[in-house]
Amino acid sequence: MEEQSIVILDFGSQYTQLIARRIRELKVFSAVLPCTAPLDEIRSYRPAGIILSGGPCSVYDADAPPADERVLSLGMPVLGVCYGLQFITHKLGGKVSPAARREYGHAEVNITGQSQLFKGLPQSLNVWMSHGDHAEQLPQGFRKTANSSSALAAIEDESRRIFAVQFHPEVHHTKFGTDLLRNFVYDICGARGDWTPQHFIDETIRQVRETVGEQGRAICALSGGVDSAVAATLVDRALSDRLTCVFVNNGVLRKNEFRKVQQNLKEKLKLNLVAVDASERFLNKLAGVTDPERKRKIIGNEFIEVFDEEAHRIERLIGRVDFLVQGTLYPDVIESRSVRGPSQTIKTHHNVGGLPEKMKLRLIEPLKDLFKDEVRRIGREMGMPEDILQRQPFPGPGLAVRILGEVTPERIALLQEADDIVVGEIRAAGLYTQIWQSFAVLLPVMSVGVMGDQRTYAYTCAIRAVHSEDGMTADWVPLPYEVLKKISSRIVNEVRGINRVVYDVTSKPPGTIEWE
Repeated sequence: MEEQSIVILDFGSQYTQLIARRIRELKVFSAVLPCTAPLDEIRSYRPAGIILSGGPCSVYDADAPPADERVLSLGMPVLGVCYGLQFITHKLGGKVSPAARREYGHAEVNITGQSQLFKGLPQSLNVWMSHGDHAEQLPQGFRKTANSSSALAAIEDESRRIFAVQFHPEVHHTKFGTDLLRNFVYDICGARGDWTPQHFIDETIRQVRETVGEQGRAICALSGGVDSAVAATLVDRALSDRLTCVFVNNGVLRKNEFRKVQQNLKEKLKLNLVAVDASERFLNKLAGVTDPERKRKIIGNEFIEVFDEEAHRIERLIGRVDFLVQGTLYPDVIESRSVRGPSQTIKTHHNVGGLPEKMKLRLIEPLKDLFKDEVRRIGREMGMPEDILQRQPFPGPGLAVRILGEVTPERIALLQEADDIVVGEIRAAGLYTQIWQSFAVLLPVMSVGVMGDQRTYAYTCAIRAVHSEDGMTADWVPLPYEVLKKISSRIVNEVRGINRVVYDVTSKPPGTIEWE
């Protein structure tokens, strides 16, 4: 773990991940933990400072997110943001009360005193407010350093190195917000700003070698996507011939993907690859299952069974295998996280919450603290080919979570053909690398159509295309009319069994990128 990290305790704010990103943009490692995280877990990151996020609750609510107030006395700098300011005030003996006038949106803040937090910033700041309560009485030792037209906007106790702001410096609506965070991270916490792709690569290789030991062996779960390919390349540099990559055909891959991925990973990345066609056993387990969470857990469990079997086979050939490498990313961990704090589980990812509680293999997840764009930067630093790094994300459970309802061989075949058309036309239009994700979804909706003067009764296909930076939020893409027209025309004419195409214009939130 990084010695100069910043730990962010999440009290349920929709902006918490933005704080993490802003810190990382300053080349300092940041980690988001639930506000309920025990002190030992917080200390394990060896943080240079702690940030308390915003949140939707009042400190006096019966269901206010709990946190160990001893985080305020660990001897390291603390920055409270919005709810974080109210938590600090409440826990240290001050008074929080409902504000006479709530503030949501743009506000002007005036700096009222000298503060290291506001060093080099204008005396008047345009910020983004989002609060109904305010600090009415400050704890002993604190002083006000900024205010808005209707509320206290910033406080600090310099002797205890505790700072707090009522606004959100992490959002782009707050001018000079990044400068404020820079003052906290660099000047107050003393972080070095040396968290670079090469630094991450070197540190990860060192950690993997230390974890696995000089004689240990590992297998890597490869999907052919960016995440697992980068994870495999990283661990391959650490272990070389002691890593065997396993690519499993789970029966719900895209058209011709089983063959294409093998070719890519063997020829371009020179990985030691074993391909296993387990499609029949996966589809047997998925038969009759319609609930998306059950699909993910079934696929997660079956993957582990296959990897365990491959580990035993490899053991018989070359020696004992104790570790399983996965390309789990930070958004996977966040969205699958149990409700230990105020942030709710959105969905279980097959490679996180979908894994069985008891596993024979120990997990190595070298990318679990990274966002997708950071993973691509790591891959570029290692010299990986752009056509692999630019692949759009594909869910671990594959087409199983793009087929709403039961997964059957007939439905898989329909979706494979439709999805191939979507991706092919978006590539042909030169849009593939400009879009975060684009794909087809098969809906359990049958509708009447007319083709060749004959009545049809067939499935509906939805097209999804989104822009995103890290998968945590996303905006739907206004695909050019001509591209949509060609995709629709080709699907209904070439895919027998689909007679209607619709376009998904939902952003995340309120929707998710995948339909299940």
